[in-house]
Amino acid sequence: MTHVKAIVLRAAGINCDMETEHAFELAGAEAERVHINRIIEDKSALEKYQIIVIPGGFSYGDDVAAGKILANQIIHHLYEPIQKFIEGGKLVLGICNGFQVLVKAGILPGMDSGGEKGPVTITNNDSGKFEDRWVYLAPQAEKCIFIESGRQIYLPIAHGEGKVVAKDKATLEKLKSDGHIAFKYVDENGNEGDYPVNPNGSVDSIAGLTDATGRVLGLMPHPERYVRATQHPHWSRLVNKRNGDGMTIFVNAVKFVQKNL
Repeated sequence: MTHVKAIVLRAAGINCDMETEHAFELAGAEAERVHINRIIEDKSALEKYQIIVIPGGFSYGDDVAAGKILANQIIHHLYEPIQKFIEGGKLVLGICNGFQVLVKAGILPGMDSGGEKGPVTITNNDSGKFEDRWVYLAPQAEKCIFIESGRQIYLPIAHGEGKVVAKDKATLEKLKSDGHIAFKYVDENGNEGDYPVNPNGSVDSIAGLTDATGRVLGLMPHPERYVRATQHPHWSRLVNKRNGDGMTIFVNAVKFVQKNL
């Protein structure tokens, strides 16, 4: 069985790296937090990992735009190594700020270049404020290896810029037809809706995207913040006090690596 190693990239302002490292360790992987500058200095260091994770937080204070500076570091220094990583059958996960980074670096949805000129971007919430609440997510992309098909999950969000926007209607249709939509915001009964069901106004209720391979996932909610039953806001009332819903993301990633790499 493959010994799974995940690298959790750090940078100034990122603040969810320890929780993300812990989640992967709970899932059976060896996780290591590494500053992005160390990888820029030695790009070959990525070769010993099977999973790259860009965790949540406010990288570089979200100056310019959320995730933009870290995305520029990736574009100018690590884009080719990361593409090689993906082409080698390995996995990439971006959570919240990490999702913003993957989109603005052009790694997600993988249809074209990233950033404001790309097919998709992530911008300010329609509410005009930071949203800190729990949301339901319905899985969409069966090809995405991180997802447990048919299982609706419940996760916390914490972001001020989480609105996913497509460049035009044709782009949105392509996202849907090509299976790039990984998760949608829904209510408890699995139905899409307006705020606060859709907490940021994302087009088509998009909460996460995947690439053509299904091995790259970006999502705004925080799976690493719900890996134990006691992290649920009403945990004492739960009938089934199993692991938190967020664990499905990390467990599926580890199982994929063990089986395929």
